[in-house]
Amino acid sequence: MVEIGKYNTLKVVKEVNFGMYLDGGEDVEILLPKRYVPADLKIDDEIRVFVYHDNEQRLTATTDKPVGEVGDIVMMEAVDITGQGAFMKWGIMKDVFVPISQMSSRMVAGERYFILLFIDQKTGRVTGTEKIDRHLSNNDLTVKENDIVDLVVFLKTDIGYKVIINNKHLGVLHFNEVFQELKAGDKIKGFVKHIRPDNKIDVSAGTRGYEKVGTEESKLLGLLAANGGYLPYNDKSDPEAIYAFFGVSKKTFKMTLGALYKKRKISFTQTGIKLDEI
Repeated sequence: MVEIGKYNTLKVVKEVNFGMYLDGGEDVEILLPKRYVPADLKIDDEIRVFVYHDNEQRLTATTDKPVGEVGDIVMMEAVDITGQGAFMKWGIMKDVFVPISQMSSRMVAGERYFILLFIDQKTGRVTGTEKIDRHLSNNDLTVKENDIVDLVVFLKTDIGYKVIINNKHLGVLHFNEVFQELKAGDKIKGFVKHIRPDNKIDVSAGTRGYEKVGTEESKLLGLLAANGGYLPYNDKSDPEAIYAFFGVSKKTFKMTLGALYKKRKISFTQTGIKLDEI
C-alpha cells in the first residue's frame, strides 16, 4: 500500500500523453505528470517518487523534493494566512495547511516556523502542526550512546544548540562539539555522545572520531600532494583554522595525523606537516 506524504518506489503501469500512471496497490493508479517523467522511463520500470494529494484531492506523484515528509519536524515558510489557518511552503506543487487549532503563535506570511507533518485522520491529507512539544519526549528513549542520529537545530542557547533528535527527542549540541555556525532549522548528522541519568542527551556533530579517520587520511594525503607535500597545520593549530581548511574538528584532525604518522606517511616540522610519500 502506498504511503501518502512519503517517498515510495512504484512501478509504471500505463503511459498517457500527460504522464505515466504508477501502481499504488489495491487497484489504485497514481499519476506522475509528464513534467516529472524521465526521458528513459518506460512501462514496468520502477521509480522513486513522493506521493501526495493534489488540490483536487487526487493522489499524485512527483520527483520534486519536499521540505519534509510525514513524521518530520522541519522549518517551513508561511506563504498565506487565512481565517482558518496558514499555508506553508512545502517545496512541491502543493502547500501544507496548518489549521488555527494547530498553531501556537500568530503566524506571519514570509516568516518560518517549526512544523510537524502528520496525516489528518479525518481527511487523510498531510497536515501540519506547530505544537511539536507534545511529540517530543525523553521519557522513553529510542536511542543509546554512540547511535548515529539525525539532528534538527531548534534553538541557540548559552551553552550550545538545543536540537531535535530523530524527530522524537531533545538534546544539546555543545559549542565545543561543532565548528560551524548553525541556525534554527538546519539539518545535520550527529551521534549520541552521552545520556545522563535524567535522560538528558548530549550529542556531537558528524560521525564518531575513529570512524572519520579512514576517510580523512586519504583526504589529508590528497591535500598534501596538491600543495607540494607540505601544509602549515599541525596539532598546535587553532581549531577554527583547522575546521576552515579541512572541514573537521581538531580532535579528528589530531587522530588522523596520528594514524598517518604511525604508518610513516607524514612527518612533523616546526611549522606544519610534510608528506613522506609523494
